[in-house]
Amino acid sequence: MNKELPENFNELKKSINRMSNWRERLDAVDELGQYKTRETIELLRHAMDGDPVYKVQQAAYRKLQGLGEQVTMPERRSEDPIKGTKKILVRIKKSLPKDHSYEDFKEKVKKMRMDLYDTYEGDKGPDFDKWLEELWSELRTR
Repeated sequence: MNKELPENFNELKKSINRMSNWRERLDAVDELGQYKTRETIELLRHAMDGDPVYKVQQAAYRKLQGLGEQVTMPERRSEDPIKGTKKILVRIKKSLPKDHSYEDFKEKVKKMRMDLYDTYEGDKGPDFDKWLEELWSELRTR
């Protein structure tokens, strides 16, 4: 275990806060978890308590535990990771032609709200496409 800041600490700090890429945040958690410093522990606690993707929260919890920190496993939140998701998706659906396909919708969500797309992709895992398609079919726009 390293007791000095990693050389790329500033990059890791940016990565752990980059809301449009949960995989990058997960990688940052993994790397920060190899260093036991006040700064790295603060960032890991922040990820454990506030990341919208539960996988990232769990990884931060495990890393903090491995560093000897007294932490409690975060509970999976029941509310949406991003407030107003349905309203956002209705607006996106409304912006498309009436006869658009699910794939058109998915691509537009990805282009317009990468943060939302990425967060739910990370949160839902392999069920993401099923979840988004069901939501798309339920959204009322007219």
